[in-house]
Amino acid sequence: MEQINCKICGNTSSLAFTEKVLNKYDVKYFKCNSCEYLFTENPYWLDEAYKSPINISDTGIMMRNIYFSKIVSSIIYFCFDKSAKFLDYAGGYGIFTRLMRDIGFDFYWHDDYTTNLLARGFEKSDSKYELLTAFEVFEHFDKPVDELNKMLKHSDSILFSTVTLPKDIPSKDWWYYGFEHGQHISFYSDKTLRTLAEKFGLNFYPFKNLFLMAKKKLNPFKLKLIFILSHFGLNIYIKLRMNSLTESDNKNMLKLH
Repeated sequence: MEQINCKICGNTSSLAFTEKVLNKYDVKYFKCNSCEYLFTENPYWLDEAYKSPINISDTGIMMRNIYFSKIVSSIIYFCFDKSAKFLDYAGGYGIFTRLMRDIGFDFYWHDDYTTNLLARGFEKSDSKYELLTAFEVFEHFDKPVDELNKMLKHSDSILFSTVTLPKDIPSKDWWYYGFEHGQHISFYSDKTLRTLAEKFGLNFYPFKNLFLMAKKKLNPFKLKLIFILSHFGLNIYIKLRMNSLTESDNKNMLKLH
């Protein structure tokens, strides 16, 4: 059986299966025997896969951003300095940055591959932020260790989303593989993500498909409670106590013209 070294822990990874990507390339997928990381061979097809940075099948982009804005607002409000600056990493069209600024959090945008359409004027400028968010990003990483190292230069608290692997390798019809668009090349279990956090000396806090890696030690019970309550209107309480930046942002942008 073909084997290579894991990109996260360095241990032996065995060939899990081969599948056709972009309906044309026969791609090998390997799974680490230790940390359970599942990843593709060298992703030589990415230039073709990213002709459109946001793939056409991502119909949940708006719903996802609204959902995460409610949860992240709650976590920031109760666990971080809510008056600090925050960064949405690989922020796409700027949807999440704009939503968070509308609530009242001083969020900024960064993305090397996508045009900022909705958060113009609030691109990354500082080098350090209180918290960095990264939604549906980790599955795009070819080298997760190198990418996390880049992110930690901006903040020592990373809040991100990804869909974790089921207990056993899922069948090839698992929707998250994304064979048709070819952009998903890394897949993680909770064990994989915990291994990645430990590699950088970070505390690890899982919330279903949302995860927090942070230098600071937080109360896991408090975080779980905040996560649960954010599904039951906690964000309304927060909105009433925050000052939206929508109007002030408008005035500041008008001064630039």
